[in-house]
Amino acid sequence: MKRMTQNMLEQFGMKLPKMILFDYGQTLGNEKFNGLRGTEAVLDYAIENKYNRTAADVQAAADEINRELGRFDPIKRHSLQVEMPNYMFTNYLYESQGFKLSISGAEIDKVFWDASSPAVPTDGIEAFLVFLYRKGIRTGVISNITYDGRVVEERINALLPGNHFEFIIATSDYFFRKPNKRIFELALQRADLEPEDVWYIGDQYGADVEGARNAKITPVWYSGAIDLPY
Repeated sequence: MKRMTQNMLEQFGMKLPKMILFDYGQTLGNEKFNGLRGTEAVLDYAIENKYNRTAADVQAAADEINRELGRFDPIKRHSLQVEMPNYMFTNYLYESQGFKLSISGAEIDKVFWDASSPAVPTDGIEAFLVFLYRKGIRTGVISNITYDGRVVEERINALLPGNHFEFIIATSDYFFRKPNKRIFELALQRADLEPEDVWYIGDQYGADVEGARNAKITPVWYSGAIDLPY
C-alpha cells in the first residue's frame, strides 16, 4: 500500500491528503468466514435448548434468513443503505430456534466473530499506516458491519495495535451504510475536514469507490485482498 500511494502521487501529481479513511474487511484485515464455527462457539453459552437443535441446525436457519434478506448477496447487498445491527438478527435467530443464552448481544458478536472469522492484517498495511503517520496524514475507519461498534473497535485495535486512527465508525451504530453518502459525511464532520482533503480506501467498488465519490471524497480502490465477485 505504501508503494501504491507514492506511485499515485508521482504519476498524477496529486497532493497529499490531510486524512485517509479506510474500510475494514479485506482492506485493513483479511478474513475468511465459517459461520458454523461461530455458531458452535455461541452455543457454548446456551442455558436452554428447547428443541434440542444443533449448531448446524441453527446455522442452516441463519443462512436461510440471510438469503431471504439478501444480506450477503454480492450484488443485492450494495443496494442496501440501511444497516441492521447484528443483535437484532441474533435475538430473533436464537429465540426462534428455542435457545436462551447467558451472554449479551455484544458478547455474542465477539464470540461469533472471533470463532467464525479470525483476521490477519492485509499485506503491507502496518508499514503503510506508519508511513502515513510519519507524513502527518491523519487516519480513520468507516466499516459496513453489523457487529457492535465496541467489538469492531476492539478487534481493529488488537489487529493493528500501532494504529493512530482518530475514530472507527461502524455502520451498526449509525443506521446508514456505504454507499450512502451520509456515513461518509459523518466522518468528515468528525474530522472537521472538507471532502477534497480526504481519501477513502476500500476493496468494494460499489460500497467504497462509488460511496466515497458520492460524498465527493477521492476514492482509492484496493483490490489486494478481494475474495468476493464484484
